[in-house]
Amino acid sequence: MSQNLKLGFVGLGIMGGPMAGHLVNAGHEVFITTRSKIPTELASSTAIQCGSPCEVAEKADMIFIMVPDTPDVEKVLFGENGIAAGLSKGKVVVDMSSISPIATKEFAKKINALGSDYLDAPVSGGEVGAKNATLSIMVGGDESVFERVKPVFELMGKNINLVGANGDGQTAKVANQIIVALNIEAVAEALLFAAKAGADPAKVRQALMGGFASSKILEVHGERMVKRTFDPGFRIELHQKDLNLALNSARALGVSLPNTATAQELFNSCSAHGGKAWDHSAMVKALEKLANFEIGQKP
Repeated sequence: MSQNLKLGFVGLGIMGGPMAGHLVNAGHEVFITTRSKIPTELASSTAIQCGSPCEVAEKADMIFIMVPDTPDVEKVLFGENGIAAGLSKGKVVVDMSSISPIATKEFAKKINALGSDYLDAPVSGGEVGAKNATLSIMVGGDESVFERVKPVFELMGKNINLVGANGDGQTAKVANQIIVALNIEAVAEALLFAAKAGADPAKVRQALMGGFASSKILEVHGERMVKRTFDPGFRIELHQKDLNLALNSARALGVSLPNTATAQELFNSCSAHGGKAWDHSAMVKALEKLANFEIGQKP
């Protein structure tokens, strides 16, 4: 991208920190703020630290948000010293958090009424995707605004799609999280079954990687299950939040999602055992408790 832009980034956690870092590394003028400590790499970079989301919005032309949940986005946008207070005509607000599609539509209307544009652009790919700039980005909003922001998206992700109007990006992300949760559950069941039957789960996983059962979940999270590495790339509590969005929306639509509900109950079990901050691949621990057997244990 030849043009240097004034970009804002609000929310610098596991995902937001590296995402904002890519914008800085591309040579743009980046204004940042977060409710916790500024990551060391950003603190020592050319990024300009601001005291509030309002200040970020005043100084930047495009403002990106990456925070955990719907209430967090609402507070960042419309709370005291929020983004809305610092907007002027022609600016763009891009929410890359994963939140309610229904609330997103209302947020977009309010931002549009201030003369600014709004995109919802949730991502998939976890911490690894954020660090490697390989995120999938699902966008809802006006096509002309999408095309304006797309070069910036390309600094953070590889698979970038305009899904439809405001809210449709969030709907796509909810669908994504349903698929991911059910795949984690399937891989966990399969590896647990193999281990209890006396096979080496690592070798079973390797064999399955060459067949129709192969998937990114089997590759990445299957390895986590076998090696017992559950430090979070994506925390269970965040996936619980996303499945709550799925189940609440499904209830409103009159749609039954029975396996999504089961996956949520397994996450709930992990949470009850102190696992809110475990990586979501640790869903396998709930199944292991039901089986009274742990992958890696000798049958």
